[in-house]
Amino acid sequence: MTSTRTDAPRLAAALLTAIEDHVLPRTRQGVAAGNKVFGAALLRKDDLSVVLAETNNETENPLWHGEVHMLKRWYERPAAARLDHRDLIFLSTHEPCPMCLSAITWAGFDNFYYFFSYEDSRDAFAIPHDLRILKEVFTLEPGGYNRRNAFWSSVFIRDLIEASPEPVRAGLRTRAAAIAAEYDRLSAQYQQGKHANAIPLK
Repeated sequence: MTSTRTDAPRLAAALLTAIEDHVLPRTRQGVAAGNKVFGAALLRKDDLSVVLAETNNETENPLWHGEVHMLKRWYERPAAARLDHRDLIFLSTHEPCPMCLSAITWAGFDNFYYFFSYEDSRDAFAIPHDLRILKEVFTLEPGGYNRRNAFWSSVFIRDLIEASPEPVRAGLRTRAAAIAAEYDRLSAQYQQGKHANAIPLK
């Protein structure tokens, strides 16, 4: 996969920075407006800089999951202002739901990286819909989709962190723990107020 030419510590650090500095600020605003905690970003493969970040906007449209909402924003840009999708890394804060997996595929990306797993979404965030849809619609058990296929390869960011040597690994783990703690706080905020919004699958 083109985007893994860089070493694991550098890539893991860049993905964590994208979440810390670009996705989380938008997510705080989104959760305050009644949206879920899911977000996404696009990074350049060559220098790992962030070119766009977005968050869930289901209170406007239930299809505007973090990944799909970001793609919407991306394709609202003039064609001349967009990089080729083959030159981009796709970052998802949470393992993409079936709709978002399809959107990533149809948009032509050859990769995506995610910070939280489906099980995290279910157990830590009380949002089981991804696993329920995979099971009920596609008869797939957790983790049952093909993570390396003809369209893309996916990578769990925690695996990149664990593949990093010490002492870098310890620093990345500390950053990851701080990110997880902030998402825990935002999740509690969302859960407390979700009954006031009109999102079909809360």
